[in-house]
Amino acid sequence: MLIILDRDGVINEYDGNYICSADEWHPIPGSVEAVARLCNAGHRIAIATNQSGIARGYFGFDELDAMHEKLERLVEAQGGCIDFIAYCPHHPNDQCHCRKPLTGLLEQIRQHFHLDTLKGAIMVGDSRKDLEAGHAAGCQPVLVRTGNGQDTERHLDARPIPGVEVTIYDNLSKFADALLSAEGW
Repeated sequence: MLIILDRDGVINEYDGNYICSADEWHPIPGSVEAVARLCNAGHRIAIATNQSGIARGYFGFDELDAMHEKLERLVEAQGGCIDFIAYCPHHPNDQCHCRKPLTGLLEQIRQHFHLDTLKGAIMVGDSRKDLEAGHAAGCQPVLVRTGNGQDTERHLDARPIPGVEVTIYDNLSKFADALLSAEGW
């Protein structure tokens, strides 16, 4: 199965401030191990992440590459791998097609894996944008309560996404536990 992960707030700690360097990038406890466990169970892992800090001039492509290299090294040290990383470097006002909640990043992932559709894939995120993008692309949306997840959950209670059933877990590790034990899947 293809599992698509948002990055900030799902894999790494995120408090709403831009993460501008590998030194500032810190994994959420258990997230790297969860990615490795999913890989070791035969799942393919892709990341879809909005990174408007590039367009805003907060950091450059070299810093983003260093953050992703750190992530990949940590996952590989646990015996897993990230198969593909898609990112949107654009400002929200740029009207690009890749910035979530639009589906351009997920389309890049679909093309990378030579898939006709993303039906059957899972999109794990901490924001409404992640859930909307995943649903629009045909993925099963999953919310984690880390990062912006608790706020997103509260807002979903007040304003659900029409026609979308969202599964919610405390964190990426709890999601991996459930998926690997086949609870609800």
